[in-house]
Amino acid sequence: MTVLTWSDDRVEQLKKLWEAGLSASQIAAELGNVTRNAVIGKVHRLGLSGRAKSPSSAAPRQRKARPAQQMMRVSRPVSRGNTALAHAFEVEMEPDPIAFDNVVPMPFSSPKIFCSSRTS
Repeated sequence: MTVLTWSDDRVEQLKKLWEAGLSASQIAAELGNVTRNAVIGKVHRLGLSGRAKSPSSAAPRQRKARPAQQMMRVSRPVSRGNTALAHAFEVEMEPDPIAFDNVVPMPFSSPKIFCSSRTS
């Protein structure tokens, strides 16, 4: 890959072509041996403003009038979050646990291992 420097002549030509409204691809082709991205980078570093507007794009286009259409609203269930698997499973509620009155909670302790057999 050869590295080309931006000579003063090439920079002036770039500025003229940019102001004339050519695209970066067109400028790259006109300059030769330079890529579109190199042109965009140089334009950015030079701080060149937007280009001259063509007469057709300077004035906003008039929109075509459309006849009013009746909108039919369809009510849909509200869903939030990831809905990819929303209809794949039916949710079953777990029954409430049964409460016993005669259960005394015991404090938790780590399990202990007892060996009752002794070898003599």
